[in-house]
Amino acid sequence: MSDGDMNILILLLVGFGALGLGYRWYGRYLSRQFGQDDSRPTPAVVQTDDVDYVPTRPHILFAHHFSTIAGAGPIVGPTIGILYGYVPVWLWVVLGAVFFGAVHDYAVLFASLREKGKSIGEIAGTTMGRSGRLLFLLFTLVMIFLVTSAFLSMTAISLTSMWPLSHLSLDPGQTMLKTVTVDSQPMGIIGGIASTSVIIITMMAPLLGFMIYRKGIKVIFGYIVAAAVCLVSIVVGFYHPVTLPPTVWMIIISFYVLLAAGLPVWIILQPRDFINVQILYGGMLLLVLSVVVGGLSGMTVSFPAFSFGAGVEHLGLVWPMLMITVACGAISGFHSLVASGTSSKQATRESVARTVGYGGMILEGALALLVILTLGVGLSYGDYLKIVWGESGSNPVLAFALATGGIINRSLGIPIAIGAVAGILLIEGFVVTTLDSAVRLNRYLFEELWDLLYRRVPPIMKKKWFNSALSAIIMFLLAYFNAFLLIWPLFGSANQLMAALALISVSIWLYHHGRRSWYALIPAVIMVVTTSTSLIMLLVQIYLPAGKIVLIVADLLLLGLSLGVVVLSLKAAWKQRLASKAF
Repeated sequence: MSDGDMNILILLLVGFGALGLGYRWYGRYLSRQFGQDDSRPTPAVVQTDDVDYVPTRPHILFAHHFSTIAGAGPIVGPTIGILYGYVPVWLWVVLGAVFFGAVHDYAVLFASLREKGKSIGEIAGTTMGRSGRLLFLLFTLVMIFLVTSAFLSMTAISLTSMWPLSHLSLDPGQTMLKTVTVDSQPMGIIGGIASTSVIIITMMAPLLGFMIYRKGIKVIFGYIVAAAVCLVSIVVGFYHPVTLPPTVWMIIISFYVLLAAGLPVWIILQPRDFINVQILYGGMLLLVLSVVVGGLSGMTVSFPAFSFGAGVEHLGLVWPMLMITVACGAISGFHSLVASGTSSKQATRESVARTVGYGGMILEGALALLVILTLGVGLSYGDYLKIVWGESGSNPVLAFALATGGIINRSLGIPIAIGAVAGILLIEGFVVTTLDSAVRLNRYLFEELWDLLYRRVPPIMKKKWFNSALSAIIMFLLAYFNAFLLIWPLFGSANQLMAALALISVSIWLYHHGRRSWYALIPAVIMVVTTSTSLIMLLVQIYLPAGKIVLIVADLLLLGLSLGVVVLSLKAAWKQRLASKAF
């Protein structure tokens, strides 16, 4: 297949069609295998506490779940992974989302519903014992630290994004964007608009939360208020973009997630997700419209269909590195923490698990496909290489934002600058959303860990603010001392390995309850082999030669912990087999 011979509309329709069929047919098959039963009360109904266990309307829960799992992953992963060519990335997203990621998300959410809202680590403990739960907890903690540090580092870079006015088709005298001069070249401030929007949305979230959860306003009015907040925040951002150094942003965001992790979910977490998801939905619809109009006019992908040479040079062998570089959008272990950590505590019926779990992952796969097509049409390959792989540093968020501006301009005639701002807004709010949810999950995990390690937990370790602060500080230190492109591959490996271990745990849980588990076990085995190989390659080829002590330790720790979980899983499965034969 040569470059530029594939119409983007064909790629979109085939990809979306495959994802839709997966949700309709494979999702239904899984619900029958699980024994879905809406007559069984869910943890949110039985254990309501208005802090963590909160019965939530399905639309609001989907918005919270989707905006949390989506984050930056399905945008950044494909933006980096497309270096191998758009065809391999497209194939992995479609097949991965249907048969790997959606199965993983749905199965974990359903198991957590049946287990009184327990986390995936606690579920692992029910089948693998105390040692299994401890290993799983430690592995998960390390993985989330890598997730949050990678996203924090990327956020700090992207919120300070600038691009030459000439590349945005703007004259030096324009008044649309605020500008600064760098090396005698006028630069348009793009990231600062998103910064202002993020600040305003965060400040307004508690008010919306109060209106929905304490005053009980109708969902339609909630959508109207959320849309108004989004619009106002963007308009204000154009006039008053906030520009701060990356390190300052890292400190501010760390303090924010510390606060958000300790407050009840209805105050910040849920309403902020509800507002942010309006931008994500709107941005996805705008991209779909651009691809459809562009495809009808004959637009084709300009990026190479296959470019294994460039991919191997910068990222490593196609297998396993493509499958860990493109994590969210295909399969992501972080989703198991969201599904069992927050979403299972808010679902009011078991049938919601398919919509939220399987459906949320399918929609994330659709977003990843849109990102691939947006890059392939909206940005020149040369600019892509310069922004993502240039000597001045990597800024995949800026690459996607500019590609969004490019495709919207070519298809709909909207100025590139406005489209670029739309692109960066599409991702920025959700990076922060992922961060505050992840740090909250880490708080839960620390609380579980102390219960396992101490007979009598020291009083300070029971405090939610202590555990939230510990999570935020470690996240900040990892991000501050390590570059984004060094963290991302290790995060991807840990993330995918987490998905494999979650699938193993769910497989044993299903087997224990007399259910078939092949649909979870097969992707689990594939991902264990893939991610273990990638961790070894990263250790030998990058981290050891570069002397990155923290990343070396994290890599070895992940390998050791995952090996321990696999061994304990095999022992648990063998014991279950022997027990079933005894009867």
